[in-house]
Amino acid sequence: MLRKKTNGVARRPQRTSILSDVAEKRVDRRSFLRGSGLAIGGLAAIAATGGTVQQASAAGAVMGKVDLKKSVCTHCSVGCTVIAEVSNGVWTGQEPGWDSPFNLGAHCAKGAAVREHAHGERRLKYPMKKENGEWKRISWEQAIDEIGDGMMKIREESGSDSVYWLGSAKHNNEQAYLFRKFAAYWGTNNVDHQARICHSTTVAGVANTWGYGAMTNSYNDIHNSKAIFIIGGNPAEAHPVSLLHLLKAKEQNNAPVIVCDPRFTRTAAHADEYVRFRPGTDVALVWGILWHIFENGWEDKEFIRTRVWGMDQIKAEVAKWTPEEVERVTGTPGSQLKRVARTMANNRPGTVIWCMGGTQHTNGNNNTRAYCVLQLALGNMGTSGGGTNIFRGHDNVQGATDLGVLSHTLPGYYGLSGGAWAHWARVWGEDPEWLAGRFGKTTTRDGKEKSLQNLTGIPVSRWIDGILEDKENMDQNENVRAMVLWGHAPNSQTRMTEMKTAMEKLDMLVVIDPFPTVSAVLHDREDGTYLLPASTQFETRGSVTASNRSIQWREEVMAPLFESKPDHVIMGMFAKKFGWSDRFFRNIEMEDDVTPNVESITREFNSGMWTIGYTGQSPERIKLHMAYQHTFDRTTLKAVGGPADGDYYGMPWPAWGTPEMKHPGTPNLYDMSKPVAEGGLTFRARFGVERDGDNLLAEGVASVGSEIQDGYPEFTMQMLMDLGWDGDLTDEERAAIDAVAGPKTNWKTDLSGGIQRVAIKHGCAPFGNAKARAVVWTFPDPVPLHREPLYTNRRDLVEDYPTYEDRHAYRLPTLYASIQKNDFSKDYPIILTSGRLVEYEGGGDETRSNPWLAELQQDMFVEINPRDANNLGVRDGAQVWVEGPEGGKVKVMAMVTERVGEGVAFMPFHFGGHFQGEDQRSKYPEGADPYVLGESTNTAQTYGYDSVTQMQETKATLCKIWTA
Repeated sequence: MLRKKTNGVARRPQRTSILSDVAEKRVDRRSFLRGSGLAIGGLAAIAATGGTVQQASAAGAVMGKVDLKKSVCTHCSVGCTVIAEVSNGVWTGQEPGWDSPFNLGAHCAKGAAVREHAHGERRLKYPMKKENGEWKRISWEQAIDEIGDGMMKIREESGSDSVYWLGSAKHNNEQAYLFRKFAAYWGTNNVDHQARICHSTTVAGVANTWGYGAMTNSYNDIHNSKAIFIIGGNPAEAHPVSLLHLLKAKEQNNAPVIVCDPRFTRTAAHADEYVRFRPGTDVALVWGILWHIFENGWEDKEFIRTRVWGMDQIKAEVAKWTPEEVERVTGTPGSQLKRVARTMANNRPGTVIWCMGGTQHTNGNNNTRAYCVLQLALGNMGTSGGGTNIFRGHDNVQGATDLGVLSHTLPGYYGLSGGAWAHWARVWGEDPEWLAGRFGKTTTRDGKEKSLQNLTGIPVSRWIDGILEDKENMDQNENVRAMVLWGHAPNSQTRMTEMKTAMEKLDMLVVIDPFPTVSAVLHDREDGTYLLPASTQFETRGSVTASNRSIQWREEVMAPLFESKPDHVIMGMFAKKFGWSDRFFRNIEMEDDVTPNVESITREFNSGMWTIGYTGQSPERIKLHMAYQHTFDRTTLKAVGGPADGDYYGMPWPAWGTPEMKHPGTPNLYDMSKPVAEGGLTFRARFGVERDGDNLLAEGVASVGSEIQDGYPEFTMQMLMDLGWDGDLTDEERAAIDAVAGPKTNWKTDLSGGIQRVAIKHGCAPFGNAKARAVVWTFPDPVPLHREPLYTNRRDLVEDYPTYEDRHAYRLPTLYASIQKNDFSKDYPIILTSGRLVEYEGGGDETRSNPWLAELQQDMFVEINPRDANNLGVRDGAQVWVEGPEGGKVKVMAMVTERVGEGVAFMPFHFGGHFQGEDQRSKYPEGADPYVLGESTNTAQTYGYDSVTQMQETKATLCKIWTA
């Protein structure tokens, strides 16, 4: 589809800007870009904002002094440095960060265009409300008053859970932390963000295997890989700069690249071995590879003996997956998988990489655990060049997850237990009883009254059902009546026909974003809809966490444009309106009555996030790393001399203890070849010390320098006392420990960091030294199983590999077998999957509003295999309808290609603004419609949720296609 365009991209009358004039004409590429550049440089749109800001001239600005500001790209999770050139407050140019060890002076198309994201003409410029079907400009004061009064009225009538706070992976760490704290003070766990629908199955599966749910190594460490196994990921388009690191290993190590994907992607074009398989059969494929590994004795037996629990149960399941059965289920020949297994066995250490192709399934947690088991069997964990390198999506989805913008946990993955709330109440200096009083109570299905403070909230994947489900079936008293979509693209979610209905049923819909998003146009609401302009991340400062757990700092490039405000300021305005601003900010320095100091927010979460070591990365240390990027080795990420000597770039968490301990960060999780004090680590003792009489702790192995050369449990004050190490505590540390729970205080709840400091002094990991568990006895499938998708056209496999029985989770009923029992395959014979394009990101509102990117990809499309196209009478470039079995349909352009196999269709998920054939451009506020609109694939996507996390199914449903 990436063909040179000669026609305009946006057509709507009565536009006044230069870009709008360009959009009205048929122009060639050069004219388009020349016109776009003129509008960008001159900020022509500002003149239309009623004089709220002074019009700036880039042409005049460049005559003055040019300041260089260092920021981080706001698209994917690689963490590329952006050097902004600023003159007289105007962002006039940009360069990639040549000193950055992540992007090494490179940018992808999206990164090269971020200046336009900040200066974009299509942004929201001032607060608006919909009144009698028309968008009306209002003041911030009116917006906060009307929204605040409406929410408090809903709260009084229906309880605090009737307002849903949907956060964002685009918030920086400080804003994400403040957002989760904000939801706690409002009194709800109905708070979530995009991680739920991208890598929640990763976090759950990986954390329950070995302790932490994150990328274990780094993009840079792939330089050391001897083999690269990619499944369900397309980094060439989703994380383009990461290819620098993959290809370095391929070239210098002769590392074979194996790509397993139902679709021949741009990443597959780089592969030495491309494995095509049927969507939704990842577990069967991985077990098919492991069958050959076990059959030939290629597993790392000593690693398994000393550091893995449960592999015997895995072997019993894998034994069922003979080459013949694997081919029957996946479509992949056994001979090819034997070749893959031999390649992985002969080229160690190898790394395994996955993305949303593996996670967005009803059995996504099974997939991610199977990937982990593969690495455990090969002994590829805890070693440079190995690991599970999980490529996260958005620029701060890792950070927002860590900071707890989730319906099932508080910051730092502490959970929602009474102990977790007590810990954070201590950090916040808050009265626990007052905090508990903010939450309602409910009678659950077992007839017991419980506080909603301790119950998981509704996840973002199910907010639709929070509105539409019969409240008698829910574990909360009333339905959701108000939605706050704060930096979220709703078209990134499935079941959009039902989403439209849900939006229309709400009392109030509030969108807070730099762009209006599809939330502004999907519905037919006449009133009760508000659009509040948030600033971009280039108009504020703060920290952001890359996929490898490194934390970087963004400088403010320019002051907020138009009437936009930074997200933390908007939170301050609402906190003031709700009457608990003084309590909320009691430990945070304020720049004015609604503006918290960003660095002070960092220090507050530093003081509480002991679980994952977000405690050692003070603002000063993060900024030092940004200033001295050039001193860090490009492969090890370790500083060689300079003021950060010995630190790893960005102090990838855990950076244990207080900032004063100067822990360097942990570059590769679970690597016992170096002392814990120097970045080494064991597997976490998170699951007890014994299971069914078996030892769950490591057998006779420990980190270099450990004074306990064997497995050990997590550290508590009592354990320090038993070991005689408590004498190493200072008086201040001992007093802090006594204030929590005395001898029962553990490494996670000690606010002094003393327990961590002393454990590390003796060479031990604060969280213990255990075996990874290949079997997760707390999950629906303790051993990962293949289960057929809910909507499958392989009816012959349903009896052998059925889905789950219907169940109740996250306050809501969840359907499985009652859907799968119906055969939709005769009317909907083609498998439908979805994925990314290099030009756009997420729901696409930002990138499709960027003229430099919009010009590159102007049409939403569906990829169809030539055989299917010929059988359907579909020609390349023709308009077709794609309909899912739940009735949602989209009108898109056909791309006939062998990228997809027979019986499989693919659509990208970045488009919005068309709905079931209707062009919704006229429904956007004047001047805020993206240049490129298109149907969302998720209109045709269907119901389906992971059994552990409620991840949505977007990779394996069914559809039918016909010419429009």
